[in-house]
Amino acid sequence: MTTLQLVIEFIVGLAIIVFLHEFGHFIACKLIGIQVEEFGFGFPPRAVTLFEAGGTKFTLNWIPFGGFVRPKGEQDSSVEGGLASANPWKRIGVFIAGPNMNILIALILFVIIYAILGILPDRNHVQVDAIVPGLPASSAGIQAGDILVSINGVSIHSLDTAQSTIYANLGKPVSLVYQRDGTDHQVTLTPLANPGSSGAVGIQMSYPMKPYTVWGAIPESVNSLVDYLKQLYTTLVAMIQGQSSASGGRLVGFKGMYDLYAFVVSSSSSSGVPIMANVLFFFASISISLGVMNLLPIPALDGGRIVFALPEIIIRRRIPEKYENWVMFISFALLILLMIFINAQDFINPIATPVP
Repeated sequence: MTTLQLVIEFIVGLAIIVFLHEFGHFIACKLIGIQVEEFGFGFPPRAVTLFEAGGTKFTLNWIPFGGFVRPKGEQDSSVEGGLASANPWKRIGVFIAGPNMNILIALILFVIIYAILGILPDRNHVQVDAIVPGLPASSAGIQAGDILVSINGVSIHSLDTAQSTIYANLGKPVSLVYQRDGTDHQVTLTPLANPGSSGAVGIQMSYPMKPYTVWGAIPESVNSLVDYLKQLYTTLVAMIQGQSSASGGRLVGFKGMYDLYAFVVSSSSSSGVPIMANVLFFFASISISLGVMNLLPIPALDGGRIVFALPEIIIRRRIPEKYENWVMFISFALLILLMIFINAQDFINPIATPVP
């Protein structure tokens, strides 16, 4: 696959995600009854007005990336029937609709991914994937492929339960029941009192796989979304607290995202996973990240605008519009500077991707 093809795929995929984010705002405005003056494909300057419908101009702009929505009276509360003059609940509904669209996109992509794979994780069982030689599990005769049934009488139906039960008994003998070839076996082992990087008993666990069904894929997609949100939250907290290494997590710009996309595509041939499944997972993760980042309480983002609407709900008083607009303007300028810095870092200090 040529570099040009990769670049085009990346730009188109990212543009669609950003466009659908704006489409979420557009739909919310229409449902709430706020007129949208312009729905732009790409970013200004405007190239041409495609058509006009329902009081909205649909335009094509010169910068072919994403899109934007311009509601009537977006920053002027004196405009009757506009966004700024709407009650706070309606404004919040419009602001949150974009991130919600990103989450919905990710859920749909997860369902498609599982359809491509043809399998789903069986979250009612926990399977041993690998054994570390010389540690308690290996000494007790446990093998890769075994299904954990119970630990000290606690039924094991999730990875969290298995791990928490083991780590609640460090240095103490535990009774472990596992299933192999349909037969249950019981062993006694003692988790290490001071676990290292190999774990307390030396096993890697995962959920076994089961055949794909549409109705099974929907709740599993929700679980995958929740898992990714937890991981993203942990990474963000670590970054804010300064506990994340440069390789462990950092904000990336367009080049950084492209580098990750190129790595995903190039490594798919050796991973045994269909390339389309990996590509869709990449864009699902980008969509989730875009939605979450937009909900951060930063004034220039959707989350910040929601914060400005809250005093009107809580104390029945609105922050003066001139102050809100100034804060938005300054925050937007700072956000642009931050984006320039982040994108510059992609060139100065490129992200490291493993050799496929």
